[in-house]
Amino acid sequence: MKRALEALNPLRDPRDKRLPRVAGPCVLVLFGVTGDLSRKKLLPAIYDLANRGLLPPGFSLVGFARRDWEHQDFRQLAHDAVKEHARTPFREDVWNQLAEGIHFVPGTFDDPGAFEALAMAVKELDEKRGTGGNYAFYLSIPPKFFQDVVKQLQASGLSQPSEGSWRRVVIEKPFGHDLASAQELNAILHEVFPEESIFRIDHYLGKETVQNILALRFANNLFEPIWNRSYVDHVQITMAEDIGIGGRAGYFDGVGTARDVIQNHLLQLLALTAMEEPVSFAAESVRAEKAKVLSAVRLPKDLGAYTVRGQYAAGWQGGVKVRGYLEEEGIPPNSRTDTYSAVRLDVDTRRWAGVPFYLRTGKRLTRRATEVALVFQRAPHLPFAVTDTEELGENALVIRVQPDEGVTMRFGSKVPGTSMEVRDVNMDFDYGESFTESSPEAYERLLLDVLIGDPPLFPRQEEVELSWEILDPIEEYWDKHGKPEPYKSGGGGPKAADEMMARDGRAWRRL
Repeated sequence: MKRALEALNPLRDPRDKRLPRVAGPCVLVLFGVTGDLSRKKLLPAIYDLANRGLLPPGFSLVGFARRDWEHQDFRQLAHDAVKEHARTPFREDVWNQLAEGIHFVPGTFDDPGAFEALAMAVKELDEKRGTGGNYAFYLSIPPKFFQDVVKQLQASGLSQPSEGSWRRVVIEKPFGHDLASAQELNAILHEVFPEESIFRIDHYLGKETVQNILALRFANNLFEPIWNRSYVDHVQITMAEDIGIGGRAGYFDGVGTARDVIQNHLLQLLALTAMEEPVSFAAESVRAEKAKVLSAVRLPKDLGAYTVRGQYAAGWQGGVKVRGYLEEEGIPPNSRTDTYSAVRLDVDTRRWAGVPFYLRTGKRLTRRATEVALVFQRAPHLPFAVTDTEELGENALVIRVQPDEGVTMRFGSKVPGTSMEVRDVNMDFDYGESFTESSPEAYERLLLDVLIGDPPLFPRQEEVELSWEILDPIEEYWDKHGKPEPYKSGGGGPKAADEMMARDGRAWRRL
């Protein structure tokens, strides 16, 4: 259909990037509409896409939940969520057009009758709004319900596309809690949907700066020649949060930061940083290169020396006294769940042999920050006296993923004056200052990619399982050896993490 429309427009130049990609006719079925993710991220992202003209006029949204609601009740929830959390300005005309396609089907995941009603509802939308039998099912629900929903979609015929239409399923992390559970989850999904119809959401991959890693490397001749073991001393990948677990005790306890963040977000950032240039940016090419990196990751021989886990204790955060993890509501007093984790990994490829990758993530740290930092080897400094460069550190290229998206280069420059003194300076690129258009929310990009059917930013089964193969031995070691080291809220994390870096003669970048 899309090709036919383009063929009818002889004035359109395929090289013209001003015309954005727009989703075709479709229905998005959202399971878990009453949850925080739906209210704070998904519903606002759908509105923002509509506001930017990226959804077709007949786009329809169907909510499914165990609530005795009418269509109007769900529309009101969506309206309130959009008003509170949308990135773009609220416009009544856009909302009214979107609201016409918003419907609700009440039911439980184990009720075949509810899924029959859902099948009737989307078929009616096909006829009334011209959605063409194209359905995306977004499972914003706990993983324990995935099997129930997928089986019901199969039994009701909703998972089976008619000729010329498509079906896609979107699942949120966690993709299992270890390798065995991830394989089991993949087997359940593959019984009903082919791999190309499964979209595993890792919202970090939708962030502009994460995608900019590929642009920096492969669109510029400036960086690629030095992006290797000959020049890079080590790489630090950090995701720090300044908040605690909030009301997520039920989900977080027993999972921890390593499973919640390192297994998906940080290992995906590592793969993008270390991968070789793909043949193209088509999904299969990018995913194949990422999988090569993950399969080349090697754990340290001494897991006790080069892995660290911590648990935040009471302290001061932003001038406010906060509780420790064990005092949080719903957390057992003997919990051994990690709220901080750090690990050294090596990538055994020709490009990266001997270059350590240090990954860390934690809650209740100094500030919120996610970044990838390539720290370069020190120059010989042969022409300089020792005193000339005593305040000079190591050159670094830092890709800031959040909150201030951009790139920083740190290098040495002469201090003005009569003497030769070299000191670190920063050169900064900031997305907000360099581009007039603000960066879309990650969920905007990812939802649009689902509706268009563009999968490069979604990890495939092989990547998920390789990531668990990396993390499982670490978790097994931690289960048998001691408990997390307490660290003060509002600080930089446990002392053991600094000691881990010191063993290699290095130090963490300051948060």
